[in-house]
Amino acid sequence: MTENGQIAAKGYEEFAQHFPRPGWVEHNPEDIWQATLAACATALRAAADPPSCLGITDQRETAVLWDRRTLAAPRRAIVWQDRRTSGVCERLRAAGHEERVSELTGLRLDPYFTATKLTWLAEHEPDVWAGVRSGSVAVGTVDAYLIARLTAGARHVTDASNASRTLLYGLRSGTWEPELCELFGVPERALPEIVPSHGPLGRTDPAAFLGLELPISGVAGDQQAALFGQTCFAAGDVKCTYGTGSFVLATTGGEIVRSREGLLTTVAWQEPSGERTFALEGSIFVTGAAVQWLRDGLGVIGTAPESEALARTVPDSGGVVFVPALTGLGAPYWEPEARGLIAGLTRGTTRAHLVRATLEAIAFEVRDVAELMARDMADVTAGPMPLLKADGGAAANDLLMQLQADQLGAPVERPVIQETTALGAAFLAGLGSGVWGSRAELRKTWQLDRRFEPGARDDAGYERWRAAVRLAAAARLS
Repeated sequence: MTENGQIAAKGYEEFAQHFPRPGWVEHNPEDIWQATLAACATALRAAADPPSCLGITDQRETAVLWDRRTLAAPRRAIVWQDRRTSGVCERLRAAGHEERVSELTGLRLDPYFTATKLTWLAEHEPDVWAGVRSGSVAVGTVDAYLIARLTAGARHVTDASNASRTLLYGLRSGTWEPELCELFGVPERALPEIVPSHGPLGRTDPAAFLGLELPISGVAGDQQAALFGQTCFAAGDVKCTYGTGSFVLATTGGEIVRSREGLLTTVAWQEPSGERTFALEGSIFVTGAAVQWLRDGLGVIGTAPESEALARTVPDSGGVVFVPALTGLGAPYWEPEARGLIAGLTRGTTRAHLVRATLEAIAFEVRDVAELMARDMADVTAGPMPLLKADGGAAANDLLMQLQADQLGAPVERPVIQETTALGAAFLAGLGSGVWGSRAELRKTWQLDRRFEPGARDDAGYERWRAAVRLAAAARLS
């Protein structure tokens, strides 16, 4: 990223996904690290100038373990999408812990979050967990693991935005909560130090990181980084990132807003002074992944971008409704055992109708969250959502963005730089190292690509969607 907010160079590298059982999702930490090195090396070769600082953004709730001395992982990471801990959540809920957990964390008992994954490891892999108990094995989210690798083990830290997604962090205290560590059986000494989202957080070790010694000066979880990259600095600013899932975040400023509607309260970022900005979040687990499923699972389309052209060949979904609960339902339903559902099929149904129903489902899912978020935000901002800033891979789909504006009854703005997660990490790193002196300077770099004005809203289609969601939630597998 250049000082005027332009992309200087890019690097991209995929790594393997592992699905040991239905509902289980794992990543090999070493694969994450090697992909990071490869992507950075590609970007460095294409860049005209050497970097002055480094920022990190990451999948948030993924649980990673690694040896403090060798930095090797004793097992694969358990990914945020993994649903194996439903039983742990049910057990804690039955014991009456959910209200207290929610009060302390702003979250809820769901397999989505890190702590339940750690509880599962302690119960099912005692040999691995013995290292955590002894102190030889560190625990953290992906940001903490990457910082350990970048610094050759010198730093074991995480920022407040990532910490706030673990079920172990207190929203009011701003620290790891001993009560929660005891509840989930996680030794507090195994957890990383909590640091601000920008500032002098560590330095890369040249022997570990491509011969470079750079300040690590910005860290944030992917959705908070996207919020920052969209310059949603004021209370009431809202963005949605359309990736594997979709994540709607609304900035609430310095106020902790508690949701009455099934949304999450989270730390957006923390200043070096300790001042924190908070956000409300609606986490939708499967949106872009549904398009990938059409491509890879069903072979309905050849590429993800093809979905727009094919969906435009029909005026509507022909009554087809798709609930993409492929890894359960997230906000606002929180049904981890729900299963995907396609309804309304007839002899006249074509693949174009199914693809259009998939795009409509994404717009409906975001509407679900946006309407509830507006109610929760009533004390912060009066009235419905005035504007949604959109980013992520699926935001390039013009038809989806128009459907979204129609469903929200509000404009949708797409920036020139749609990789706002990476942009936010760069903004934080630049603030932390003095490249930029204020958020006002960052706002000047944000550029509009296209604004989608709302048209007629298909309320009948939305009601069919809501009915189908109820069926999907009832379709639990034993």
